[in-house]
Amino acid sequence: MKTFGFVLPTRIEYGIGCIERIAGELSLLSSSKPLIVTDKGIIASGLLKKVTKPLDDAGITYGIFDEIAPNPRDENVHAGAAVARKMKCDCLVAVGGGSPIDCAKSMSIIATHEGVIQDFRGVEKIPGVTLPIIAVPTTAGSGSEVTFSSVITDNAKKTKFSLRSVKIAAKVAICDPELSVSMPKSLTAATGMDALTHAIEGFTATCAEPIANAVALYSIELVSKYLRRAVADGADIEARAGMLMGSILGAMSFSHSDVAAVHCIAESLGGMYDMPHGVCNAVCLPEVMDYSKDFCIEKYARIAQALGLTYASNKEGADAAVAEVRKLSGDVGIPPFSSFGISESQYREIAVKSYENLSNASNPRLLEVDDYMEILRRLNSR
Repeated sequence: MKTFGFVLPTRIEYGIGCIERIAGELSLLSSSKPLIVTDKGIIASGLLKKVTKPLDDAGITYGIFDEIAPNPRDENVHAGAAVARKMKCDCLVAVGGGSPIDCAKSMSIIATHEGVIQDFRGVEKIPGVTLPIIAVPTTAGSGSEVTFSSVITDNAKKTKFSLRSVKIAAKVAICDPELSVSMPKSLTAATGMDALTHAIEGFTATCAEPIANAVALYSIELVSKYLRRAVADGADIEARAGMLMGSILGAMSFSHSDVAAVHCIAESLGGMYDMPHGVCNAVCLPEVMDYSKDFCIEKYARIAQALGLTYASNKEGADAAVAEVRKLSGDVGIPPFSSFGISESQYREIAVKSYENLSNASNPRLLEVDDYMEILRRLNSR
């Protein structure tokens, strides 16, 4: 049994209708002027009204910042932090998927510290306090509401970088399954597979520990049970609730373990081509599992069990896990890698950036540049 530490700085409030308590949560933080951090899609859908109505009813004055790209950029962070400073906001309320929540985490640093967001990349590089955050997820995938990391795109370099600190963790996550009901099928599928990726990589990463393993396995079980249902019928509130819990647990797993090669590729694709992170993870997951399974065969067999499969040997179980994840991806309509239209001449740059990702070391099979090249070729042949 290895030595490890476990901390979850975020209090989770979970349940249907719990968004109605947001004014009270702001009061507990002594906040009187929050800035809502969201994106234009949330506003266009009318979903933000479920957040603002309780604030209006309580007479709380708030601002709104919605200039956030699907893969949040350094310029979005700086622009949002400038708004927070100008309004003298005392709290950030992040509403949406991983993009607004990750952006809010980085904004909380720049709103309270001098410099650019790149100055704080890495682990625990923030010298002082940051603005408190309330996270309100509207998707079931990123789990950013319960992690203490933020992934931002360096727009000039076309690469993604990470910041990790308990100081940017949300003080509270208000997780209301009803807020995810309006997600379209394609987004439900991509974010759901993103949650599954978090759980599988969190479980199989070389630095995994027992608590991360436990929540990962239950996350896999929930996603396997509910993702097809949530895609088929967005109004299925039991499926939405199950997927939201699966997303939370998957994020708890990888944030206390690590992600691995799937994310290395996905973050390279996101930085270079501004592609949706969840889709990239969903597309790459089965192929990376297949390429890595023989180096972590007992854990892959345990994944098969969480997926509801039976097997006669660990080898059979590991193979079955890969096949089931591939089938699930197809059943919910995840597009093939070939639909991305990426030229093979770009594979080496993608492979190099994937290899240089810090999470490459956590993959159960340690991958070199040529391994990533082979995975990309296999992906394109599907």
